[in-house]
Amino acid sequence: MTAAMVENDQPSEGQPWGYLLQTWRELDVPEGWRAEIDEGQIVLVPPPHAHHNGIAAKVQRSLYGNLPEELEIYQTLGVHVAPLDKLYVPDLVVMPSELIAAADPEFSDPMDASEALLIVEITSKGNAREDRTKKYRAYARAGVPIYLLIDRFDTRGAMATLFTEPNEDGTYKHSDPVPFGKPLTLPEPFGTTLRTADFPV
Repeated sequence: MTAAMVENDQPSEGQPWGYLLQTWRELDVPEGWRAEIDEGQIVLVPPPHAHHNGIAAKVQRSLYGNLPEELEIYQTLGVHVAPLDKLYVPDLVVMPSELIAAADPEFSDPMDASEALLIVEITSKGNAREDRTKKYRAYARAGVPIYLLIDRFDTRGAMATLFTEPNEDGTYKHSDPVPFGKPLTLPEPFGTTLRTADFPV
């Protein structure tokens, strides 16, 4: 399934960030769906395939093996890409737990993407292009130090790619693509190796 746009009575182009954020806060999103802000519009993303969730669970289990105590893994955390006024809900985000504890208890505001140590996106058939291009550029612009893209629909075959050292121009200096079946090592502070052979295709 592909994403759906939320209709509103305001022009969709150039929406003020405050208006979009307030609308995002008040949305009654169906269970399992996610609401994101991209290109001045609110986009509803449908629940992913079971294999998608299976990969997320395996990555999370692997990360917990060596995760420092002050860090935590979040599955439905909205992150704000401030340089582009975008709001995404990645499949997994690793962030200091003290930042979550300090969040405003009354408003479900997104966290600043620049505070994330790792963001993981797992492609679905309908959104693979966005994860490879828009989100790749957005996370680099936000300064996310490690972006892990797990792409079951890569034209080269199922692939996990680790992007590191973000540039302000929206690119990463280094990429480490690994086909499913080969191990992928994540740098410190994670110090773990993902067994991609265990990922469902």
